[in-house]
Amino acid sequence: MSNVEIVSAVADVYKWIDQTMAGKSPDCKGCGNCCDFKRYDHRLYITSVELEYFKHFMADRLRPMTDGICPYRNDNKCTVHTHRFAGCRIFNCRGTENIQADISEQAIEKLKAICQTHDTPYTYTELSKALRNCV
Repeated sequence: MSNVEIVSAVADVYKWIDQTMAGKSPDCKGCGNCCDFKRYDHRLYITSVELEYFKHFMADRLRPMTDGICPYRNDNKCTVHTHRFAGCRIFNCRGTENIQADISEQAIEKLKAICQTHDTPYTYTELSKALRNCV
């Protein structure tokens, strides 16, 4: 199992998500509301290979989520936008729920396939727990 191969495969999934989402949902206005999970009443789950991807690029910036707000939100902006998770790429508070759900399911299948290809355990973990376990 090569970490570089996993990172590259996850990057391909993220590129697919970005291309698939283009034109299917209104553009994100960058309000940062979705980063306040507690206030927006939702949770972000990430896969094990997404966490590997994130750690690859953000190893020196890993921090726990302590208050229900993504620790990478600053002044209502995402400070890790380039390396954000699949859920962050798909969800748009002004978007269509059915389209987002369909693309999420497809993305999860692609991420599971990466785990299978690289003999890596698949996990789907809530962001605060995932970050807490890797900090």
